[in-house]
Amino acid sequence: MTSSKFPENFLWGGAIAANQAEGAYLAGNKGLTLVDLLPTGEKRRSIMKGNVPALTPLEGEFYPSHEAIDFYHHYKEDIALFAEMGFKVLRVSISWARIYPTGEDAVPNVAGLKFYDDLFDELLKYNIQPVVTLAHFDVPVALIQKYGSWRSRKMVELFEIYSKTVLERYKDKVKYWMTFNEINMLLHLPFLGAGLVFQEGDNVKQIQYQAAHHQLVASALAVKACHELIPDAQIGCMLAAGSFYPYTCNPEDVFQGMEKDRESYFFIDVQSRGEYPGYAKRFFRDQGLSIEMEPDDAGILKSHTVDYIGFSYYSSRTTSTDPEVQKNMTSGNVFGSIANPYLAKSEWGWTIDPKGMRITANQLHDRYQKPLFVVENGFGAHDEVTPEGEINDDYRINYLKRHIAEMSEAIQDGVEILGYTSWGPIDIVSASSGEMRKRYGYIYVDRDNEGQGTMKRIPKKSFGWYKKAIQSNGSDLEE
Repeated sequence: MTSSKFPENFLWGGAIAANQAEGAYLAGNKGLTLVDLLPTGEKRRSIMKGNVPALTPLEGEFYPSHEAIDFYHHYKEDIALFAEMGFKVLRVSISWARIYPTGEDAVPNVAGLKFYDDLFDELLKYNIQPVVTLAHFDVPVALIQKYGSWRSRKMVELFEIYSKTVLERYKDKVKYWMTFNEINMLLHLPFLGAGLVFQEGDNVKQIQYQAAHHQLVASALAVKACHELIPDAQIGCMLAAGSFYPYTCNPEDVFQGMEKDRESYFFIDVQSRGEYPGYAKRFFRDQGLSIEMEPDDAGILKSHTVDYIGFSYYSSRTTSTDPEVQKNMTSGNVFGSIANPYLAKSEWGWTIDPKGMRITANQLHDRYQKPLFVVENGFGAHDEVTPEGEINDDYRINYLKRHIAEMSEAIQDGVEILGYTSWGPIDIVSASSGEMRKRYGYIYVDRDNEGQGTMKRIPKKSFGWYKKAIQSNGSDLEE
């Protein structure tokens, strides 16, 4: 499929995150945030899971977020390139610690507020609408030190203050918001997803689901504030999506696939439907978990549900109850997956499954009956610059056009999709590995895994391809 149909007002663009793009990690009085403690190398994944050696950067480690691609200083140049491709929207995140360096300062940081004013003004100059995530793998380190991050109920109050500050400040500039990026990542990489640090003897599941409850209440309060402060805005939640296929038609495999999906749907069930589902209550009983809730929490969750469902889709997953089959796990996938014999994999072990995009979109729409927004989808690969200075990333074009075509099929199935912001339109630091070598962009950034390079921006072959795709509103996906 190379010809697709999209609504006239479809929102084409790209997506980046503050912690992977901005750099300038202490500029303008910014405080440390959790990603500033994630080094490259073999320790990174362990730290993301909550085994954190120190709450300050350590000598001898390289922290890629500290400089990243220096979007903080290059944003005008980068946005001009996004405008050249014809972007209608750019998804970004606000760094909480740029606005409140310690997370509980008496007044917001003027320099941080001004940076995002300038950023949004630059986007609007080109008629690019900002799509803004309030928390994208981002907790001020001072709040981890003082409160244990989202373990503490105090975080709900502080997040509400932060949310109201930025919603009020940018209410005339931003009409699309999201609360927590890939909120279900809390279960898989709890430090990355929620700033959780574990000690020996901790009841990890209890801590994770208590933190999840605090985030869900905080999300609902942000929705409430958005609806009150910006009545014409839309605010959504965001899921790291991708269906779990049963490896066989054995009912045990089928049921496990359903349970694996529910691990993630749990968060969106609460944010979209406004209450804890029955299967979650049973899970808490079976696991001996007791979630502390305030008397008003049920009402808050029920009264302030999201307007749309944002989701990332990179790959599907496969699960089995057979111990022999379980030995055949793919590498690289955060969620853990059996290798699917019908599908190819990327260099980093991610399953390539365009049809899974259509399946996932249909499942989400059937489940929630709310508009969807594909806010991440992309292909991480090693790109070579030719002697002529070209980057011929046909593999990326092939991946993206097949996924966009399946997204179009989902729309024709009756699924309402607001837009598509591919990840990331310019090379940025990989969240999972901390590498620059794992590139997603239409624009190459001259920077390597060790932080060396000129930071020069070079459009790749996919740059022109995506420009044509947007100009044709998705009807021309040929190279």
